[in-house]
Order: sequence, then structure tokens, then C-alpha cells
Amino acid sequence: MTTTAWVIGGRGLLGRATSDHIVHRPGWKLLAARPMPWSDSEALLGAVRSTTRDLLAASSDDNDSWAIIWAAGAAITSSSLEQLNSELTQLESILAAIQSELPLSVRRGFIFYASSAGGVYGGSENPPFSELTQPVPISPYGNFKLRAESIVKSFAARESLSCLVGRIANLYGPGQKLEKMQGIISHIAKAQMSPVSASIYVSLDTIRDYIFVEDCAELICDALDRLAIATKEDGPTSVTKILASGQGTTIATLLGYFRIVSKGHPHVMLGSSASASLQAHDLRLHSKVWPELDYRDLTPLPAGIYATILDILSGIQAGHQAP
Repeated sequence: MTTTAWVIGGRGLLGRATSDHIVHRPGWKLLAARPMPWSDSEALLGAVRSTTRDLLAASSDDNDSWAIIWAAGAAITSSSLEQLNSELTQLESILAAIQSELPLSVRRGFIFYASSAGGVYGGSENPPFSELTQPVPISPYGNFKLRAESIVKSFAARESLSCLVGRIANLYGPGQKLEKMQGIISHIAKAQMSPVSASIYVSLDTIRDYIFVEDCAELICDALDRLAIATKEDGPTSVTKILASGQGTTIATLLGYFRIVSKGHPHVMLGSSASASLQAHDLRLHSKVWPELDYRDLTPLPAGIYATILDILSGIQAGHQAP
């Protein structure tokens, strides 16, 4: 059986890593989809309908299946309510465009949505948080992610699709868009090669779970394979799973790793920001859904930091990043 996957948001950090993993993954095939014209609503929906038809045609053999992996999104913790609502509207429009083409499919497929563990569990109690923890967002971004999860789940239920929502820990690695002002590891790494220090707006004992983007991409595909098994046994299935390393790391420890890897003091400055109130102190995570998938060797944090530094250095040398 071959699973043909359409990665929406394939040029972003997670989308690029997931696409690269699928290309080399046995039993999977990456749909050669053009980048979406996000800034033109009419052209965007036309491209979505066309690409959906391509996906269904590419997985028309009896033993084939298809998957839509949503790794897109420009929203971050500090995004305005207007920006978040606009992105939700766009998500609903895209799903409606996909839905309009699904009658052409002789079989149902799978859909994955990349959510945020930090967003949905920001105000939850008693870490480490699991899928059994009641989500309590403390920011508009967290509420946005919960609403997006609900939209995707409802879409999947209407269309008899199996659905996987991945609540992802702090994602990092090569390819982070520095202009998004998100991803502390990438910003500290860039500051090591810049006269401008990276600002840290939370206390040094703040705890986060960091997962290397390539590890996360592999885990997503493993979880979708597991979802396929569950679907074969039980029919269309909806699953929410935390995608994390399972290791809590303080900011102080993170800075220590930078000191070791870069052989110098981290170029950071402690500061204050109104957005700091939207950040939880302890975001340790522990998945209890399909825990067998989490028994794997993950990229050690120092190794991942080093890979991130090399990627940024390469970008600066090639003129793609400003020092």
C-alpha cells in the first residue's frame, strides 16, 4: 500500500521537514504540489481544488490511500485577534474547497493538523500535561488553536475521514523563519553571529519541551501509519496526540548548552514584554496516546542546537539571512 501525502505549508519549518521525510519513507509518496497563493483568496481556493483532484488521482489504485498534512500557518503567540480570526476563516474556506472535490474519491483518507501544546495547555494545572489534561489557553493564540482543532475534527467527521491532531511541543531546527519572532533556539543561535543580542522575556527557570523538527516529522508519519491501522480495525477515527520529546528543559539549561556548543557565552539579554504574561512557566509534556510511538531515539538537544547554528550560519554566508 502506498500513502500519497499532500503537505500544506511545505515551505515552512515543519512542512519542509515532513516533505523531506516522506520522500525517503518506504510506502509513502509526496504529492508534487505547487506552493499555495496565500495572498490571493480566489486563486488560493482554485489551487486547493486543483491540488485535491491531483491527490485523489495519484492515490486511485486499489491499495493506495491519501493523507492531507496541514503544517501551514503564520500565527504566533503575539498575533492579533484580527490576524487569528483571518487565519481561521482561511482554514474553513480551504477545507470547504477540499470537501467540494471529495466526492471524486472512491475511498476516505486521513487528515493531520499541526496544533500547539504550549498554546492549548498554557493555563493548565499539574504538569507534565497529557492528552487527558483539560486544555486551558491563556492567550488568544491558544484559543485559536483549539478552535482550529475543532474545525478540522468537524470537517473530518462530516466527510468520514480519520483525523489526527498533533499538539506539538516547542519545535526547532534548521529552516526556522526568523522573521516570525518565534523559536528561542533559532533566535539565540542567530544572536551568536550578530552584534544584536537575543532578548529573553521569561525567567530562566521557565521549563519547555523541545522537539527537533526532523524527529517531529518522523513521528507525524508514524502516527498516521498507526491511525491507518486503527481505521482499518474500527472505521474513521479521530485522535489527538501530543508530539514531544518528553523532556523538560529550563531556559538556564538551554543557555548552558549554547555555551558548550558555541564555545562562548550566549549573546542574550533579559528583558520584559507584555507578551510574557501569555507564557506558561512549566510546560512539561508526556503523551499517553499510542505511547509505543514515543519509544525512540531522539536528536539530543545539543546536537539539534548545533545543527540549527550551522543552518543559520550557512544562510548568512549565502546572503539569505542578515547577521
